[in-house]
Amino acid sequence: MDDSGKPQDPQESVQHRPPEPSTETEERGATPADEPTGGAPDSEAPRATAPANAPKPEAPDAKKGGGILMGRPFGVPVYVAPSWFVVAALITWVFGGQLERVLPELGAARYLVSLFFAVAFYGSVLVHELAHTVAALRFKLPVRRIQLQFFGGVSEIEKESETPGREFILAFVGPLLSLVLAGVFSLGMHMAEPDTVPGVLLAGLMISNLIVAVFNLLPGLPLDGGRMLRAVVWKITGKPMTGTIAAAWVGRALAVTVLIGLPLLTHTGALGTAPEEIGGTDSLTDALLAAILAAIIWTGAGNSLRMARLRERLPDLTARTLPRRAVPVETDTPLSEALRRANDAGARALVVVDGQGSPTALVREAAIVGVPEHRRPWVPVGTLAQDLKDGMRVSAELAGEDLLEYLRATPATEYLVVEETGEIYGVLSTADVERAFVSAMARPS
Repeated sequence: MDDSGKPQDPQESVQHRPPEPSTETEERGATPADEPTGGAPDSEAPRATAPANAPKPEAPDAKKGGGILMGRPFGVPVYVAPSWFVVAALITWVFGGQLERVLPELGAARYLVSLFFAVAFYGSVLVHELAHTVAALRFKLPVRRIQLQFFGGVSEIEKESETPGREFILAFVGPLLSLVLAGVFSLGMHMAEPDTVPGVLLAGLMISNLIVAVFNLLPGLPLDGGRMLRAVVWKITGKPMTGTIAAAWVGRALAVTVLIGLPLLTHTGALGTAPEEIGGTDSLTDALLAAILAAIIWTGAGNSLRMARLRERLPDLTARTLPRRAVPVETDTPLSEALRRANDAGARALVVVDGQGSPTALVREAAIVGVPEHRRPWVPVGTLAQDLKDGMRVSAELAGEDLLEYLRATPATEYLVVEETGEIYGVLSTADVERAFVSAMARPS
């Protein structure tokens, strides 16, 4: 190999082959030296710059999905999950049975009325979720989507509230709107004729919205009341994690209470049905409903705890401390020469640059491993590189949730980390991010 790094004839190339990387590096799937960088390259290592006026990278839109898109109120997509149709059918069947006793003259048409009730009820749930969404947008919190699903709905708010007061308001507005709807339907019910279709529908919607409001005000995560309790404890202690732990454990206690208490209330007639009228099927249905509700609350409380621990540790993940050190090489540089330069500089990544030193591509780690040792002097690095596309330039200032959201929005195996000036900082591998994430989550609280 001559001084420029170009291969000469095969015999001479074999005689002057650059030293190969260590065994440990090969096992990790990387060919450059394996010393961790801990951040920016040293002053001795070659560096390249992108144009000084290069725009700061911005994350593309988050991936959407989750069922059938019904619309975008306030710019937030609303999806109906497939499980909703199961619940709608169940509500139609149950409410239809009640209509048969109250309005027997409807006949089979009672199921059309019941279907209308199911749709109207979930319309009320949507209003409940829109209240959360509007409050979140008012507080500058991004909302990914609203999803109507098996047991109600959920507003996917992507960031935590900055203060306990905002957290309390954000949680309370949903049940508040449900109570308002219950009041509106109650007024309508008193204006309608009793034992008529409008009267029965209004009564059903009033009761269902009241149940939704009261149930969501129960003080345990993941319910709205649990978030309100979290906000109160957060305000008192000054620690959001303490509020989450308290509300989550109250939520678990609530799950056990629902599992045991709901069948007991039904069996004793406390819910309005005489004990002698309760059959075996009714008892089994109530027990199954209690088990499902308890499982949802228990699981949601556990998920809230895990998410809180995750958010607590996310700030440790920064684009400035995770990248691998990189050396710039031109596209026609032989792979063996590029690896020699990387080993000499203590780097673990290669960035392809043009004649002006501006980065154009990243040499893929997996592609390097796939080239046999004896072929490396004749393989240009450009043939192993992936062009830098939109979203593959990551600002060195990104950290925590912002960093993970950026990487999730533009899936890739490697990213170029750049300073705000456009200067190359290093190469970020998703494998390194995953290892850092697992390590952070494994640390004791």
